[in-house]
Amino acid sequence: MEGPRTIALLGGGQLGRMFIENALRYDVRVHVLDPDPAAPCAHLAHRFEVGDLNDVDTVVRFAADADVVGIEIEHVSTTALDRLKALGKQVIPDPEVLRTIKDKGLQKEFYRDHGITTADFALIEQPTEIAAHANLLPAFLKLRTGGYDGKGVMMVDTSHPVGVFEGPCVLEERVDIQMELAVIVVRDRDGNTVVYDPVEMVFDQRFNLVDHLRAPARISLSNAEEARTLARTVVDGFGAPGLYAVELFLTVDGRMLVNETAPRAHNSGHHTIEACASSQFDQLLRVYLGLPLGDPTLHSTAAMINLVGEGGEGEPILLGSKEILAIPRAFPHLYGKARTRTGRKMGHVTLLAEGQDALDHGIALIKTHGKVVPEVRSATIRN
Repeated sequence: MEGPRTIALLGGGQLGRMFIENALRYDVRVHVLDPDPAAPCAHLAHRFEVGDLNDVDTVVRFAADADVVGIEIEHVSTTALDRLKALGKQVIPDPEVLRTIKDKGLQKEFYRDHGITTADFALIEQPTEIAAHANLLPAFLKLRTGGYDGKGVMMVDTSHPVGVFEGPCVLEERVDIQMELAVIVVRDRDGNTVVYDPVEMVFDQRFNLVDHLRAPARISLSNAEEARTLARTVVDGFGAPGLYAVELFLTVDGRMLVNETAPRAHNSGHHTIEACASSQFDQLLRVYLGLPLGDPTLHSTAAMINLVGEGGEGEPILLGSKEILAIPRAFPHLYGKARTRTGRKMGHVTLLAEGQDALDHGIALIKTHGKVVPEVRSATIRN
């Protein structure tokens, strides 16, 4: 590295926090913009600023002195990113890529236009149009923009549903799924790529969030290669540098379908911090700075267990920390969020193990003991 580089990161949540933790090993400065003054990055960034990620002038002014502009969340102004790119900034992901991905309708059309296998779908403007696509039912109805962490998605079983989303949506055929997978693909500025092993995602149906993931996924070698190839095809289609998390369905009848893509660090790659030589956050930094890509090889069977808020809202406290830390090769990560609430991601635990049985045992222990709950303070009694 020739000297200090400045990275402007849009979004200051847990992904930014883990990015900075890795970036501190390098001679770089990370400036963070986020609307929340108590965001997890607030006390770690070299410079932290409170501001609206969708206000064009705020974003452009914030990143004016940066060498590289990156995102921690998709919900940012692509117009601002266009302007920054025109000013000569290295913007990753490319604004056109982000514009496609943040709109689930454009994203699905991208897969169709590039011959990438995905579930059948239709784009609708209002719920009354569902009746014209009864052949897709039962289906998932997805808001085209604004959804995250399972929000903005609902099941639709009838042609005239009640209480569904208003406005532009994707109506997507529900397929019978054997397993949900994810593959992290990293592409540098020269078009070189590295691909991580597919991971298996197990969902918590209460919150429609990932409960835990397993790496590598318990699939055949041919399925694993197909998943890697399909994910690389998606990234080659975008043709721009960055880190991409490609979510896939392995169907009951053996098809591999692309579900969605995220153009940033992702929950499905958190295990790479301990389980791989170069983590997803390290790879992203290398892409930002034009450095050689790292080694994605998985060196241990691993799991990542999400710690999700339970029991309401308040200041967070982690129960079971002693029990978790007593498990060999268990690595807790707390996200530094000031408030917990039911269903909110508050941290995760990475577990490395020798084989699936040991992994099952460790996952069960962590899920039994690890709870993030609101702290209960004793009331002050006055005479």
